[in-house]
Amino acid sequence: MAFSFNSSVLFFAILLSTSYAQNGLILPIRKDTNTLQHYTSIQMGSNRATVNAVIDLSERFLWFECDNYTSSTYAPIPCNSQKCEIAKGSGCLVECRGPQRPGCTNNTCGASPFNPFESFIPSGTYGEDTLYSNDHIQVPQFSFACTVSDYSKGLASGTTGILGLARTQISLHKQVANKLNLPDKFSLCLPSSGLGKLYVGGGSSSKSDVSKSLITTPLIINPVGTGPAISVQGEPSDEYFINVKSIRVQGEPLSVKSSYFNIDKDGVGGTKINTMINFTTLHSSIYKPLTRAFVKAASDMKIKSVDAVAPFRACFSSSTISKTSTGPSVPIIELVLPGNDVSWKIYGANSMFQVNKNVICLAFVDGGSSRRTSIFPSTSIVIGTYQLEDNLLEFDLVSSQLRFSSSLLVQNKTCSRL
Repeated sequence: MAFSFNSSVLFFAILLSTSYAQNGLILPIRKDTNTLQHYTSIQMGSNRATVNAVIDLSERFLWFECDNYTSSTYAPIPCNSQKCEIAKGSGCLVECRGPQRPGCTNNTCGASPFNPFESFIPSGTYGEDTLYSNDHIQVPQFSFACTVSDYSKGLASGTTGILGLARTQISLHKQVANKLNLPDKFSLCLPSSGLGKLYVGGGSSSKSDVSKSLITTPLIINPVGTGPAISVQGEPSDEYFINVKSIRVQGEPLSVKSSYFNIDKDGVGGTKINTMINFTTLHSSIYKPLTRAFVKAASDMKIKSVDAVAPFRACFSSSTISKTSTGPSVPIIELVLPGNDVSWKIYGANSMFQVNKNVICLAFVDGGSSRRTSIFPSTSIVIGTYQLEDNLLEFDLVSSQLRFSSSLLVQNKTCSRL
């Protein structure tokens, strides 16, 4: 059978898209210098509207403000449907009073998008549309939520929503894996400057020299919901926890009870990775020994302490710290993990924050001593984005493992030069 020119073009376009899809999606990551948040860009719908969304390892799905969103391929997800059940919809919008549009349709599955900088959770609705990346990939019938206008308070300038990467059935990586027949994994490289990358379903990170030197540690499940979702009783957390056993400063272990590093039966404790807080937060019983040990080790290196600058407690004179390829020359902090001498090393570029020309501070924050944060169990160590920058992280949900590089600066690389 002869092909027409148009059908031939369509055939090769589909073939090209399929070929690209075998390597997964590659999305750009940018850093907002005001909020220090990291965000990406995708295109949605028939008009390929650009959506800038902050990257959140804790959020369950993609959501954005849909006031100006129009698409002929958009379809609401009906209440009580299988897709609504998969999304764990919250209630049902029976009737929307207003012009029918994305975010305002009748008999639509309810959603509860979460912005940690807002004081309320609005009622949103689930729908589906085609998601496009800028590397020739399209994901049809991609489930996401529309939310009310002006719900992006506190988010990076120019963003209108959040891209959820949690352990759920409608997170970006899970939908890409299911729809494109790819492994359920994603890699994150948050840039300190320039352009980083989010690889979904595999991607180029697996072909880089860096991937060969990645360290592997198990991803563990907290049996109790930790947010931001309105937790369903009896369901485990959707967030990403690793089993930090202890902390070392310049090779010396901190004197901290092991119970603070463990997750107890109520879901309290443990260590999780979070992209919505800027600096790693520690339970007071870990933070205080850490700062004491760091100040002492810094003093041994002839580094001069100065008055603290909030929110930090340990600050130093910049003039007494030399510079190296891995940032300021300061004591190395290690998060000790299971295995034979396995640790996540944190060098000066990720441990020190320059607050002004003369003062540089240990970039960790005291998280207090409460067992609960709002209605959720308190986590002992929450690793924030400043400590993640220029570290390559691969979340493999098939084998339930995290592969990480520690600082790429050790290999004379960064996330923008990977």
